[in-house]
Amino acid sequence: MIQAAYIHIPFCTHICHYCDFNKVFLHQQPVDAYIDALIIEMERTFERFPTPRLQTVFIGGGTPTSLTAKQLERLLRAIHRIVPLASNVEFTVEANPDGVSDEQLHVLKQWGVNRLSFGVQTFDDELLTRIGRTHTKETAIETIERAHELGFYNINIDLMYGLPTQTIAQLKETLHMMFSLPIQHVSAYSLIIEPKTVFYNLMRKSTLSLPSQEEEAYMYEIIMEQMEQHGYKQYELSNYARNGFYSRHNMTYWNNEYYYGFGAGAHSYMNGVRYVNAGPIKKYIQLIQQGQLPYVDTHVVSKEEEMEEYMFLGLRKIEGINKDEFFQRYGKTVHAVFNEAIALQKQDGLLEETDEAIFLTHRGKLLGNEVFQSFLGVSS
Repeated sequence: MIQAAYIHIPFCTHICHYCDFNKVFLHQQPVDAYIDALIIEMERTFERFPTPRLQTVFIGGGTPTSLTAKQLERLLRAIHRIVPLASNVEFTVEANPDGVSDEQLHVLKQWGVNRLSFGVQTFDDELLTRIGRTHTKETAIETIERAHELGFYNINIDLMYGLPTQTIAQLKETLHMMFSLPIQHVSAYSLIIEPKTVFYNLMRKSTLSLPSQEEEAYMYEIIMEQMEQHGYKQYELSNYARNGFYSRHNMTYWNNEYYYGFGAGAHSYMNGVRYVNAGPIKKYIQLIQQGQLPYVDTHVVSKEEEMEEYMFLGLRKIEGINKDEFFQRYGKTVHAVFNEAIALQKQDGLLEETDEAIFLTHRGKLLGNEVFQSFLGVSS
């Protein structure tokens, strides 16, 4: 059963130096035509792949709040008309700290959005400029506090560490600032240099000054320690929440469950098949106008692939892999499929095991990609 939906808004008023998501500058883009296509895609998809109730909806980007309040309202109205929402649905919208107005926040609140995710990245003005963000520390603080005043009591912020020239002192100051704000959830990611970004080009020219791997690992240790001290439980490698505020939407991915993906470049996983939508906006709209769903690639996931995905996604969770659940899903014990990989990672001190679960050790959290790699291509 499909219980989650991601909706992609690919427009931005500014492109950040590290971002490789499917996005374009907002200026002179066919925004209203895109919303029309998005609504039609949702209608056709729910006709073809119905589900009783969605537990989570996540509108991301790009920058969803680059839409006007009127455009947001049109999209949200359509979602309520088309999508079967559970009464306790977790409904998230991403926003830039300097790109959301009171009018937009009122529209979001009116149409049932109950979780906001702000791309803060850091509370250091010097670093914000360096990574290509347009907001300031003060703007971020004011926006978070204003959203809380208007009744949004489930607020996430994204943080980044390992930024160019970032120091331990700057990271600690950002965490100190964050802990003073009404924030229930934090996603803290290390900077990854992706192709076709400003940072990638700077790195190729050897003009990008990044912290060492040791410094980046130390930053991660500081984040884990500070989060725990201030009442944020780490429940996934990069995610921390106050009690009762886990991201139910993201848990869909880490539990390797099915989800809808709507919009240009979006990915879906439905009934054992992965679908990829056309990325270019004009191509996406064209496919919809031709009466099609906008898929440009489909892949039937084999049982072997599904088991591997279950392992490397599930091990991102701090609780790890539930052995009984693995058996219920696949009719095999996890050791019958992955015994050698598990044994090697336990021997290296990266995995730990109890009667109920298999999970990363503290050292394993620091070397997670190495662990995940060990489960690929070994289940056949």
